[in-house]
Amino acid sequence: MKGKLKELEKLKTVSPTESNNNMKGIGLKSKHSSEDIDGKPKKSALRENIEAILVAIVLALFIRTFVVQAFKIPSGSMLNTLLIGDHILVNKFIYGVRMPFAGTVLIPVTDPKHDDIVVFKFPEDPSKDFIKRVVGVEGDTIEIRNKKVYVNGKLRQSDFAIYLDPYVQYSEQNRDNLGPLKVPENSIFVMGDNRDYSYDSRFWGFVDLKDMKGKAFMIYWSWNSENNDTYLDYVRWDRIFQRLK
Repeated sequence: MKGKLKELEKLKTVSPTESNNNMKGIGLKSKHSSEDIDGKPKKSALRENIEAILVAIVLALFIRTFVVQAFKIPSGSMLNTLLIGDHILVNKFIYGVRMPFAGTVLIPVTDPKHDDIVVFKFPEDPSKDFIKRVVGVEGDTIEIRNKKVYVNGKLRQSDFAIYLDPYVQYSEQNRDNLGPLKVPENSIFVMGDNRDYSYDSRFWGFVDLKDMKGKAFMIYWSWNSENNDTYLDYVRWDRIFQRLK
């Protein structure tokens, strides 16, 4: 069962040549064909293009690291909130500006809250990114009885959770019965919305806040690779720009 649950979540510049031609028209002459009017060597078109590309790359990396990042959903652990083939945007700064690679929070903003859909480094393999929903935060007591989730002793009802397996499992795998257990400091307890087919905190424990990548907030594209109709039906048009909650 455990193996089946694993998830494979410009402005146009005026060139020096144009400047020289304009000066000639009004009776001025540049000192040298390879210099601007101020005496500085002019940049070649190749150098200008390389500089523009480098600036674009640096800007893209900055946005991806600190602002927003795109992800594609590869599995059905978050059905029906997220479908296989959904492409989502993740807010990278909502849980604080973090130092790249280290995960240390440089500028704190807010902590994950109940029901947030979060992307994080998978604790068992940090090279993989997982996406789940926050069920418990620091200090909460989590208990699962016959698939019903209790947080701090209260039954937690949720419209987004689905159960596709009608049977209750009584085993050491903790899918349908767990706890009670307390969420430790600087950690969260997460579960997939597809409760019977999600590999989440019930099996491998808590998520450390230092491994957080951000909060999913929008589906910007959705592709149904299993479509059998027309080519246009491969796109789930009704899901594009859908906000997540």
